[in-house]
Amino acid sequence: MKVSVQNDPRQLMQALFCAAVASADPRRLIDRSLVPNGTAARTVVVGAGKAAASMAQALEACSPGPLSGVVLTPYGHAKTCNKIEVLEAAHPIPDTAGLHTANRILDIAASLDEGDLLLCLLSGGGSSLLTLPIDELSLTEKQQINRQLLESGADISQINCVRKHLSRIKGGRLAEAAWPGSTFTLMISDVPGNDPAVIASGPTVADHSSCADALLVIDQYDIKVNARIRNLLSDGSLETPKPGAIRLARSGHRIIGSPELGLSAAAAYGQEKGFVIHSLGDQVVGESRQVGVEHALMLQNMIKTNADNNPLLLLSGGETTVTVRGPGRGGPNQEYLLAAAQTLDGLPDAWGIACDTDGIDGSQDAAGAVIGPDTLARAAALGLDAQTMLSENDAGTFFSVLDDAVVTGPTCTNINDFRALLYVPST
Repeated sequence: MKVSVQNDPRQLMQALFCAAVASADPRRLIDRSLVPNGTAARTVVVGAGKAAASMAQALEACSPGPLSGVVLTPYGHAKTCNKIEVLEAAHPIPDTAGLHTANRILDIAASLDEGDLLLCLLSGGGSSLLTLPIDELSLTEKQQINRQLLESGADISQINCVRKHLSRIKGGRLAEAAWPGSTFTLMISDVPGNDPAVIASGPTVADHSSCADALLVIDQYDIKVNARIRNLLSDGSLETPKPGAIRLARSGHRIIGSPELGLSAAAAYGQEKGFVIHSLGDQVVGESRQVGVEHALMLQNMIKTNADNNPLLLLSGGETTVTVRGPGRGGPNQEYLLAAAQTLDGLPDAWGIACDTDGIDGSQDAAGAVIGPDTLARAAALGLDAQTMLSENDAGTFFSVLDDAVVTGPTCTNINDFRALLYVPST
């Protein structure tokens, strides 16, 4: 059985990725039913994340009442809004623009009175953007801690656990500041399991983690913090608002977009094209190169047991991590693919794509990359040593030289990583 796509696996892989991204377009996700019914004395909008500007734009398009406020998004992600101010800052390492805007957002929340509503728009990237460190921590120190966490191999829940306890706005503190006003948050999730306390480090929801948990992460990954921060974490002085906190009693939320939606959209597209779908779900985590090997082995086994020679599609979402040991450039999706390509070792009719749905794989310009049966042979002809480049965390250079990087620019949404390994039988 052949796939009903114009004999172009690359085109098919791009279409699968586009289907996943389109499922998280805020223009599809935000409609009038999500907008508060106008009973608030005053509605003020705040937000942060890679989708914050596009969420604000979609909200303005369907909101029946007056709006004002400010949202924060990475450089290059701004959208034109008429009522809500859109500001930009650095991601993933925060800068002074993020610091100033986060402070302004906290001040806006603190200005609310009883009967007012803080309508919060959150998406992936919001945690890095909303940098408002505790008084005992300078922005420079916060940047250093952020950089260490991002390169450590810690997963997003662990990273955000530390961030929440070193922040004046994360971990429920934004909603706490809005009391006695109400807070309602619309979220586009980029985290495995869609835990609202992890999305953008949960500035409007109660935090289940503790100072002790943050210290465990710091020690596990050998994150360097100064003695006064360690002491404040040790004695619980930096504890976040917990479930049942009275100042969070008027805070609610709704997750309107998730990685699961993206995988479902890609699966529907794949089925339409004649693929047999195998989905590993949207909560795949682990070291990127190890996951790439595991998934390549799964595809090999699926092909071996594929008696009818059907086209096969192995889908997965979630967020893998990279422990940075080398000087190269790249991101988790490209590292995943380079490891997968080595394991597949030129297997005929085997293809793959892995991209971040926000359009940026880690801190690189590419969203991710694609691989095919000829990837390693073409690399060798150009003098690229795949194993050496993997060891040096240089998958970005590898795929850039091959012209196999997927470059989309900012998608202005974010539902985490999208990965697909395919078997497209040519005979």
